[in-house]
Amino acid sequence: MTLIIDGHNDLPMQLRGRFGYRVEGLDQDRDGVQTTLPRLRAGRVGGQFWSVYVPSDLSEPDAVVATMEQIDAVYRMVAAYPADLAIAYSADDVERIIGEGRIASLIGIEGGHSIATSLGVLRGFGRLGVRYMTLTHNHHTSWADSAALEPAVGGLNDDGRAVVREMQRIGMLVDLSHVATGTMHAALDTAFAPVIFSHSGARARHDHPRNVPDDVLVRLRDNGGVIQLTFVAPFISADYRDWFAAGNAEWKRLGLPEVQWWPRAPRPAEDPAAVRNWPAGDPLREPAFQPWLTANPRPEVTVAQVADHVEHAREVAGVDHVGLGGDFDGTTDLPVGLTDVSGYPRLLDELAGRGWPQADLDKLTGRNILRVLRETERLAPEPLWPLSPAR
Repeated sequence: MTLIIDGHNDLPMQLRGRFGYRVEGLDQDRDGVQTTLPRLRAGRVGGQFWSVYVPSDLSEPDAVVATMEQIDAVYRMVAAYPADLAIAYSADDVERIIGEGRIASLIGIEGGHSIATSLGVLRGFGRLGVRYMTLTHNHHTSWADSAALEPAVGGLNDDGRAVVREMQRIGMLVDLSHVATGTMHAALDTAFAPVIFSHSGARARHDHPRNVPDDVLVRLRDNGGVIQLTFVAPFISADYRDWFAAGNAEWKRLGLPEVQWWPRAPRPAEDPAAVRNWPAGDPLREPAFQPWLTANPRPEVTVAQVADHVEHAREVAGVDHVGLGGDFDGTTDLPVGLTDVSGYPRLLDELAGRGWPQADLDKLTGRNILRVLRETERLAPEPLWPLSPAR
């Protein structure tokens, strides 16, 4: 049976927002989240990079604190379900944990703002088990350009190149999702080990700035890295992106309040169950917005369209350089049939129907990212594993 090692899941953000960081209840399917243990099992997930995302418009000191809270949430979640989850720090750990019938849990930081321009903080996160860092999120750092804004740094500056080198020196994966095209090239110019895209699409299939152009996919092949294809509908479909943008414009025209997607964490003396600071439901159910939704139905995005992105990346970068990074619980904009983590088999069935042999599906679902993790470890002059007597 093919098991998935997925590159990006935002469940820790949902734990903070919906449940005050309470981890109870993940062993049951429940509304409000796309990721539960039964759904992970149904989706054949054997390994998961848990994103410890914090907003990129936080001040850098606040971002460090919030990232620590997110990392703590992952450790607490894993500790609460030891029969199902285990923290993985290395490729060998991933293989061992999967062999035990558990889900290997790795940690990825989503945005360089989380290290507050400090290599010491970066190394500290490495010792806590962070296995990748996305260089930016939707804002620039002082040292790297994001895909969401006009370039300001010129890709990477000297500080940014030093961050990339230090990440690879200590064995941390460099993640280029969310970064500007110039940053992709600058990072590839600097890297001496494979890099990844943890959750991106193919720009030749849909010209979205979050997607990866073909010239970068060629360089990714030569670098030995992996693009983990995402399921986020605006990155998959131009029609959906246009609908999404028009909806945002109408929301603003109506003067509806901006939705707060980053709630505060519980105070030390607070009952986490009493912290109710996440949107109570789907903002698209706002009554004033219904006439626009009725007149402008949501376009359907399909599993076949996701498969088109996967196949394009395979054509350009090669079958040894593709993987999966769904971005579940980081978006509500998902294709039909891929609305929670139980949906991966539908994509694999689609690809099998297109003639993908089992060996290639195995590379896509996990072997490729496992190879990159192991190669990054091998090339790291001074790998930083979690605090232990040996280190």
